[in-house]
Amino acid sequence: MDKRKADAETRKRVVLCVKASLEKKANDLIVLKVKEYSSVTDYFVICSGASDRQVQAIASSIQETLKKAGILPLGVEGEAIGKWVLIDYGDFIAHVFYDPVRQFYEIERLWPDAPRMAVADDVTAIKALKRGM
Repeated sequence: MDKRKADAETRKRVVLCVKASLEKKANDLIVLKVKEYSSVTDYFVICSGASDRQVQAIASSIQETLKKAGILPLGVEGEAIGKWVLIDYGDFIAHVFYDPVRQFYEIERLWPDAPRMAVADDVTAIKALKRGM
Protein backbone atom coordinates (compact mmCIF):
# COMPACT_ATOMS: atom_id res chain seq x y z
CA MET A 1 0.00 0.00 0.00
CA ASP A 2 1.44 3.39 -0.93
CA LYS A 3 1.98 6.08 1.70
CA ARG A 4 -0.95 8.29 0.68
CA LYS A 5 -3.36 5.38 0.68
CA ALA A 6 -2.10 4.25 4.10
CA ASP A 7 -2.48 7.79 5.50
CA ALA A 8 -6.06 7.99 4.15
CA GLU A 9 -6.85 4.62 5.73
CA THR A 10 -5.46 5.77 9.08
CA ARG A 11 -7.58 8.94 8.95
CA LYS A 12 -10.70 6.83 8.26
CA ARG A 13 -9.91 4.66 11.28
CA VAL A 14 -9.44 7.75 13.48
CA VAL A 15 -12.81 9.12 12.30
CA LEU A 16 -14.45 5.78 13.23
CA CYS A 17 -12.89 6.04 16.68
CA VAL A 18 -14.13 9.61 17.12
CA LYS A 19 -17.66 8.64 16.03
CA ALA A 20 -17.72 5.71 18.46
CA SER A 21 -16.57 8.01 21.28
CA LEU A 22 -19.21 10.61 20.50
CA GLU A 23 -21.95 7.95 20.48
CA LYS A 24 -21.28 7.48 24.19
CA LYS A 25 -21.17 11.25 24.80
CA ALA A 26 -17.42 11.59 25.26
CA ASN A 27 -16.46 15.13 26.13
CA ASP A 28 -13.47 17.38 25.54
CA LEU A 29 -12.48 15.26 22.53
CA ILE A 30 -9.22 16.17 20.81
CA VAL A 31 -7.37 14.51 17.94
CA LEU A 32 -3.62 15.14 17.89
CA LYS A 33 -1.52 14.40 14.83
CA VAL A 34 1.74 13.35 16.49
CA LYS A 35 3.23 11.63 13.45
CA GLU A 36 6.05 14.20 13.17
CA TYR A 37 6.72 14.15 16.94
CA SER A 38 6.44 10.48 17.90
CA SER A 39 7.94 7.25 16.66
CA VAL A 40 5.17 5.32 18.43
CA THR A 41 2.03 6.34 16.51
CA ASP A 42 0.54 8.83 14.05
CA TYR A 43 -2.49 10.08 16.02
CA PHE A 44 -3.87 10.32 19.52
CA VAL A 45 -7.61 10.46 20.11
CA ILE A 46 -8.08 11.88 23.61
CA CYS A 47 -11.45 12.21 25.31
CA SER A 48 -13.08 12.18 28.72
CA GLY A 49 -16.01 10.67 30.54
CA ALA A 50 -17.75 11.93 33.66
CA SER A 51 -17.56 8.58 35.51
CA ASP A 52 -15.64 5.32 35.39
CA ARG A 53 -18.72 3.67 33.87
CA GLN A 54 -18.87 6.23 31.08
CA VAL A 55 -15.14 5.78 30.44
CA GLN A 56 -15.68 2.03 30.14
CA ALA A 57 -18.70 2.54 27.86
CA ILE A 58 -16.70 4.85 25.56
CA ALA A 59 -13.81 2.37 25.43
CA SER A 60 -16.20 -0.50 24.65
CA SER A 61 -17.91 1.53 21.93
CA ILE A 62 -14.55 2.26 20.28
CA GLN A 63 -13.55 -1.40 20.34
CA GLU A 64 -16.93 -2.70 19.12
CA THR A 65 -17.18 -0.16 16.29
CA LEU A 66 -13.67 -0.82 15.04
CA LYS A 67 -14.08 -4.59 15.41
CA LYS A 68 -17.14 -4.41 13.11
CA ALA A 69 -14.82 -2.75 10.57
CA GLY A 70 -12.32 -5.60 10.98
CA ILE A 71 -9.89 -3.58 13.09
CA LEU A 72 -8.60 -5.08 16.33
CA PRO A 73 -6.45 -3.33 18.93
CA LEU A 74 -2.84 -4.34 19.50
CA GLY A 75 -3.42 -3.83 23.22
CA VAL A 76 -5.83 -2.41 25.79
CA GLU A 77 -4.83 -1.14 29.25
CA GLY A 78 -6.88 0.15 32.19
CA GLU A 79 -10.30 -1.02 31.07
CA ALA A 80 -11.28 -2.77 34.32
CA ILE A 81 -10.65 0.32 36.47
CA GLY A 82 -12.08 2.91 34.09
CA LYS A 83 -9.88 5.85 35.08
CA TRP A 84 -7.62 5.90 32.00
CA VAL A 85 -8.21 3.40 29.21
CA LEU A 86 -5.54 3.23 26.53
CA ILE A 87 -6.45 1.40 23.31
CA ASP A 88 -3.51 0.93 20.93
CA TYR A 89 -4.34 0.43 17.25
CA GLY A 90 -0.78 0.95 16.03
CA ASP A 91 -1.31 3.93 13.74
CA PHE A 92 -3.40 5.67 16.41
CA ILE A 93 -3.95 5.36 20.13
CA ALA A 94 -7.19 6.20 21.91
CA HIS A 95 -6.93 7.60 25.43
CA VAL A 96 -10.24 7.63 27.32
CA PHE A 97 -9.97 9.42 30.65
CA TYR A 98 -12.11 9.94 33.71
CA ASP A 99 -12.25 13.79 33.85
CA PRO A 100 -10.18 14.37 37.03
CA VAL A 101 -7.47 11.94 35.87
CA ARG A 102 -7.20 13.73 32.53
CA GLN A 103 -6.88 17.09 34.28
CA PHE A 104 -4.11 15.67 36.46
CA TYR A 105 -2.00 14.23 33.61
CA GLU A 106 -2.78 16.81 30.88
CA ILE A 107 -1.12 14.59 28.27
CA GLU A 108 -2.01 16.88 25.37
CA ARG A 109 0.40 19.50 26.75
CA LEU A 110 3.28 17.13 25.90
CA TRP A 111 2.73 17.83 22.18
CA PRO A 112 1.99 21.58 22.07
CA ASP A 113 3.10 21.96 18.44
CA ALA A 114 1.22 18.96 17.07
CA PRO A 115 -1.69 19.76 14.76
CA ARG A 116 -4.91 19.31 16.70
CA MET A 117 -8.60 19.09 16.07
CA ALA A 118 -10.97 19.77 18.93
CA VAL A 119 -14.51 18.40 18.67
CA ALA A 120 -17.15 20.46 20.48
CA ASP A 121 -19.10 18.64 23.18
CA ASP A 122 -22.41 19.24 21.34
CA VAL A 123 -21.19 17.49 18.15
CA THR A 124 -22.69 14.03 17.69
CA ALA A 125 -20.58 12.81 14.73
CA ILE A 126 -17.89 13.90 12.29
CA LYS A 127 -17.44 12.93 8.64
CA ALA A 128 -13.72 13.58 8.30
CA LEU A 129 -10.71 15.08 10.00
CA LYS A 130 -10.11 18.76 9.27
CA ARG A 131 -7.58 19.80 6.64
CA GLY A 132 -4.01 19.43 7.83
CA MET A 133 -4.81 16.41 9.96
